[in-house]
Amino acid sequence: MEKLSIIKIGGNIIEDDTSLNAFLKLFSNLEGHKILVHGGGKRATHFASKLGIESKMINGRRITDAETLEVITMVYGGLVNKNIVAKLQALQIDAIGLTGADINSIQSEKRPVKEVDFGFVGDVKEIASKSIDKLIKANFTPVFCAITHDRKGQLLNTNADTIASTIAVGMSKIYETTIYYCFELNGVLSDFNDKKSVVKNINTKTYKELLEAKIITDGMIPKIDNCFDALNNGVHQVHIGNTAMLTQKNDNFTTITL
Repeated sequence: MEKLSIIKIGGNIIEDDTSLNAFLKLFSNLEGHKILVHGGGKRATHFASKLGIESKMINGRRITDAETLEVITMVYGGLVNKNIVAKLQALQIDAIGLTGADINSIQSEKRPVKEVDFGFVGDVKEIASKSIDKLIKANFTPVFCAITHDRKGQLLNTNADTIASTIAVGMSKIYETTIYYCFELNGVLSDFNDKKSVVKNINTKTYKELLEAKIITDGMIPKIDNCFDALNNGVHQVHIGNTAMLTQKNDNFTTITL
């Protein structure tokens, strides 16, 4: 089975041109088939503010009303996505920028209202793995922004981490898939004040121990839970760390396995 890497980058990389250019160079040098997934929340907040639109967040999650969805579509699907695609073309990577609506690649449903109405936020239901594979087989490199659709004409704002994991799960029927979650830290840390204290390997047993010791807390818990969900549904490996983990010389990051 051929290998496929799914790499997700966050706002801190997108916001800094130097960091973004350095990452894209590493991404372009990564061997084999690959897919890039990006968000752009910080940039969307910035442009919403310029337009006089207040960004509302609850527990770190964005409330996406109709006006905010317009901004997100312009920023994620336009400015950020096409900027990345153009930079990759300059690095000889034949990239194609996509939302989940393109080639019906990622279908979602609007999140039901419970305690909070998140608005036009989508929960992924289906990945068109065969359609995505046609692009890969044609030697295109898909670049997905964090927008999906409901197949009824409605675009939906969707968590980029979730998009990365669900693409990896969907493509695992065709490829041996590995997810790389790139962010500003070296990996999961045993001591948050010591940036070098990387926990290099986490499995189901050590994860329980880290939870009990309160080493893994708060926002990292849903991220790790998401990783295990992907692994339980066909993904081969998940890595968390800074962009240097895409180089063969670096082993200072966190690998999650079952």
